Amino acid sequence: MVMEEGEEAGFRSSGKRMKCWNCEDGEEEDGTEQRLSELPLKPGNFFYPMIPSAFVVSDALEPDFPIIYVNKVFEIVTGYRADEVLGRNCRFLQYRDPHAQRRHPLVDPVVVSEIRRCLEEGIEFQGELLNFRKDGTPLVNRLRLAPIHDDDGTVTHVIGIQVFSEANIDMNSVSYPVFKETCSQQFDQLGKYTPKGGQLLYNQCRELCGILQLSDEVLAHNILSRLTPRDVASIGSVCRRIRQLTKNEHVRKMVCQNTWGREVTGALELMTKKLGWGRLARELTTLEAVCWRKLTVGGAVEPSRCNFSACAAGNRLVLFGGEGVNMQPMDDTFVLNLDAANPEWRRVSVESSPPGRWGHTLSCLNGSWLVVFGGCGRQGLLNDVFVLDLDAKQPTWKEVSGGTPPLPRSWHSSCTIEGSKLVVSGGCTDAGVLLSDTYLLDLTTDKPTWREIPTSWAPPSRLGHSLSVYGRTKILMFGGLAKSGHLRLRSGEAYTIDLEDEKPQWRQLECGAFTGIGGQNAVIPPPRLDHVAVSMPSGRIIIFGGSIAGLHSPSQLFLLDPSEEKPSWRTLNVPGQPPKFAWGHSTCIVGGTRVLVLGGHTGEEWILNELHELCLASRQDSDA
Repeated sequence: MVMEEGEEAGFRSSGKRMKCWNCEDGEEEDGTEQRLSELPLKPGNFFYPMIPSAFVVSDALEPDFPIIYVNKVFEIVTGYRADEVLGRNCRFLQYRDPHAQRRHPLVDPVVVSEIRRCLEEGIEFQGELLNFRKDGTPLVNRLRLAPIHDDDGTVTHVIGIQVFSEANIDMNSVSYPVFKETCSQQFDQLGKYTPKGGQLLYNQCRELCGILQLSDEVLAHNILSRLTPRDVASIGSVCRRIRQLTKNEHVRKMVCQNTWGREVTGALELMTKKLGWGRLARELTTLEAVCWRKLTVGGAVEPSRCNFSACAAGNRLVLFGGEGVNMQPMDDTFVLNLDAANPEWRRVSVESSPPGRWGHTLSCLNGSWLVVFGGCGRQGLLNDVFVLDLDAKQPTWKEVSGGTPPLPRSWHSSCTIEGSKLVVSGGCTDAGVLLSDTYLLDLTTDKPTWREIPTSWAPPSRLGHSLSVYGRTKILMFGGLAKSGHLRLRSGEAYTIDLEDEKPQWRQLECGAFTGIGGQNAVIPPPRLDHVAVSMPSGRIIIFGGSIAGLHSPSQLFLLDPSEEKPSWRTLNVPGQPPKFAWGHSTCIVGGTRVLVLGGHTGEEWILNELHELCLASRQDSDA
């Protein structure tokens, strides 16, 4: 029995869990056997009813289908005790050695792929598969997998019925032919090719198209999944078979996940329900669907304010604090649910709030947790940290403290990496001194502790800059009001650091201007502060808005890929109605594909019922 790639199964994401057996060891087996005996006795349910069968029960609601029960026959035939296998996926039977890291090459990958497909679709499987006893003896496993559904139709468990027999095979023979001996079937799929000298001979096809003789599983998992979405789209034009593989949604998701990371693809999951992974990857790569649109929402954020901070938590926009009338620091929290039929701002009722402030940062952790840092309060600048679980029955701001915190500051920049680590950079002290330090706070630990990132060199001190995450742990710093000798000037420079390095170091990016036809796109973004920086799933960064020197338009969009060997700025000409003004602290990025600018028409931040949305991909509710 094998259960592969369980975490991708769509049917595990929702539904009720079937009650587990909470009984003594002796009763557990009897109760389970009784449940198994209640399976419908239709033709084909059992291979050989008179031969003792091994039974395995796996939890379909947990990642990777962990085993929760095996019977005595399983223990006797395989040589594995129950305590050695509980909590594991059953694929270890494909390993000849208990310490092996991958299945034996004689195991047929076509059967493994079929098992995976049946598990993902929640349907029954029957077939034969090569397995191994704990001592390495080969066995033929005549296997049936039966999904068990609850009252809602959700697959909660999978029962494996196994009939083992000795495998009469030579373990010293050539392994299972991943590189197939014949390619007549693939040759027929490729179609006829007739060069000038006559039809291409079959042997010539074998020499030229050896890679196409690999199994679909090897092509998909070992080759295609390691490419970028752009490369996969290109290789799909090679032949019909490759094109069919690249059109598979599971393969497309693997490609996106390997390129963009699991966290990013998880955030994009909702977008694929209508668009599909292929179209979404294409649109985020080519930006062919990018456009502006204007929308109006209900509710009110009162009292009115400016200099607040906003961010997105799932499909909700969250706003905290701000500067009210007569520089009054605000301490309230508001939410705008974009999933509602008629979105409107509403105040969140919390048991306690952080001290009122403005010029702070608000960030989202793991989808629903919010974290506030720093800002200017009633008694001066702050350096405290508060977190809030937006999905709690009674949301409550809780202070987090540990280690030596950064200096109190405002107008700094912050971002989150790996979903749970807060990074803070720069800002301004109470005495008006600009800062250049970088701190990290890991909020997954029991006692979160501030840690300064020591670097041999740092970018010039600044405020009003942006921090954008790409490549999971890499950060791009852009713009701000920076110290230049005795002056403070708007900056148009970009710097990068990788916090995964053993000794992280800041370095300046030498960014040129992309030269298109006739040099029409050869434009570098003018220096600015308080701007918007958007991290795209592909790792590229979009810059626009802010306070800009000269007569430049804040609505002009600039695109940069910091991972390129020689990064170059490109301009984006986007159709639709752009905002006249956009500020970083009042702009939210939703689901990786939607950029919401609050109050962008007049530049007055307290007009929060007017939103401008930059759509990076076709909207789910639009015509596909």
